Amino acid sequence: MSEKTEIVLRFDGPQDASVTIVLAHGAGAAMDSDFMNMMSDGLVAHGYRVARFEFPYMAKTRQDGRKRAPDRAAVLQECWGDVVAQIGHPERLVIGGKSMGGRVASMMADELGVMGLVCLGYPFHPPAKPETLRVTHLKTLRTPALIAHGTRDPFGRPDEVAEYGLSPAISLHWVADGDHDFVPRISTGRTQADNIGDAVLAMNGFIRRLLVRE
Repeated sequence: MSEKTEIVLRFDGPQDASVTIVLAHGAGAAMDSDFMNMMSDGLVAHGYRVARFEFPYMAKTRQDGRKRAPDRAAVLQECWGDVVAQIGHPERLVIGGKSMGGRVASMMADELGVMGLVCLGYPFHPPAKPETLRVTHLKTLRTPALIAHGTRDPFGRPDEVAEYGLSPAISLHWVADGDHDFVPRISTGRTQADNIGDAVLAMNGFIRRLLVRE
């Protein structure tokens, strides 16, 4: 990588799992945020091995406590390539992550030859800027993918996403009343944990279908 920072991988779950799920964090929170911890715990409970890492800018923030803007796109993409190479066996990897982390993974999935892709709250466009789309590569994606997205997520509403013409390789799971962190309104009687649990079930079903195809 152009800015060499050691990539520290955090593994959870059984080392002999048939599939490893590699999750990257979003732009503003580290790999051990509450969201990422709950997601990892849920997936481990289904027997998967989960790997997490931090992009160079977040790793530096962890070292000195100074908040930074995300690295350039080229650095983020190269980091994903290095992580997959470090873990090995891309055909047994499902890559993805929260918001920006999942978006960058989606830009690299076809090139890296991974088994599948999972995006948790995909940033289809910035909030209040529906004209600034980030979907061009999603129209031609070949890697089987699952996007779990809140129905109240300001980064892309269901009616907007329906018009994007996404690749047939992509499946959508709508998180009930979830915002960008899958948090529902109190009036629904649901919790963030409920919604993350539902997303984990959707991811498990998606990966099981991939395994059946083999």
